Amino acid sequence: MDETYVNERIKQICAEKGWSNYRLAKECGIPNSTVHNILHNVTAPSVVSLIKICDGLGITMSQFFAGDGDKVDLTREQREVLQLYNRLSAREKEIAIAYMEGLASSR
Repeated sequence: MDETYVNERIKQICAEKGWSNYRLAKECGIPNSTVHNILHNVTAPSVVSLIKICDGLGITMSQFFAGDGDKVDLTREQREVLQLYNRLSAREKEIAIAYMEGLASSR
């Protein structure tokens, strides 16, 4: 892992969510200037800042650092969604996925 991994990973997740730097700062409860410095590789985030960023993004630290195919721990909310999803019929699962895709694309 190189020194730009953390800021590139944050940028990647924000791009997937369609979030601006301002939105990231707001969701994480950290100053916009801190987010700017992290994303422009001026400073490395402290562990506390990285935890706040992961919380704001709705992911665990394991998920943040996981590579493709790595097993990761889920947040409580993610486990709850999966438990509900697993109780649905095949048709209901299709509807739920379509609904979530619609919600995600409307951002």
